Amino acid sequence: MLSTIEPINTEKEMSDHEFLILKTDLLGTMIYGNRSFIAFSGYEEEELIGQPHKMLRHPDMPRAIFRLMWETLEDNREFFGYLKYLRKDGSYFWSFANLTPSFDDDQNVNGSFSVQRKPHPKRLAFFSDLYKEMVAVEKRFSTDQEMMDASTEVLNNAIGGRNYDEFIFNG
Repeated sequence: MLSTIEPINTEKEMSDHEFLILKTDLLGTMIYGNRSFIAFSGYEEEELIGQPHKMLRHPDMPRAIFRLMWETLEDNREFFGYLKYLRKDGSYFWSFANLTPSFDDDQNVNGSFSVQRKPHPKRLAFFSDLYKEMVAVEKRFSTDQEMMDASTEVLNNAIGGRNYDEFIFNG
């Protein structure tokens, strides 16, 4: 079930004390969501579990961020980032996400576990603007590789040659 939902410009904002929990398998299929995550999505649990996480991907999210996320997880490292989700009703919500790789019994990455919280408003404003620029650049290209390469260049220029992990926390 891939999203064909038309986005609307209405935000559902997280509270300061809310945590959204999500677990996906290696292919990005949602296998667990806590009550808060399910409520924020606007879907029922049975509509989410077993579905690809990308059904919640807001079109304002640059593809390059997801490539960075998966490369980080595949390297057995945690990923931190600002994510914009598309809700079932077309509205959206932002989160500051910490994704951690999960492992099978042989210590192979078999998915991810994320804890998401309300993003800091100043940092969110920066990333929202940056993502708009990245998505605009991606639209100029026809292949996923070209899109992500060009968008990654915008990201790298925005963070001034610093390491992404360092930048996400220190600005």
